[in-house]
Amino acid sequence: MHTYSKTQLAKRNGQDRDEIWIAFEGKIYDVTNSRLWRKGTHYEHWAGQDLTEELAEAPHTAKVFERFEVIGMLET
Repeated sequence: MHTYSKTQLAKRNGQDRDEIWIAFEGKIYDVTNSRLWRKGTHYEHWAGQDLTEELAEAPHTAKVFERFEVIGMLET
């Protein structure tokens, strides 16, 4: 599986490129086709970044990520 840097992830924010990616617990998910992530935002969350710490404030569990394709790993 391909590894991406935080800089590469940041470019997939729904503004700079067509792809919309987010990271969670080291995995990068493609949320491009999700109606909830149109234009790279989902409520107060922004695509192109690691959302691991922000999940604690979300009204859902990590199970929500199961519906999205893992397309890579976030470089540590």
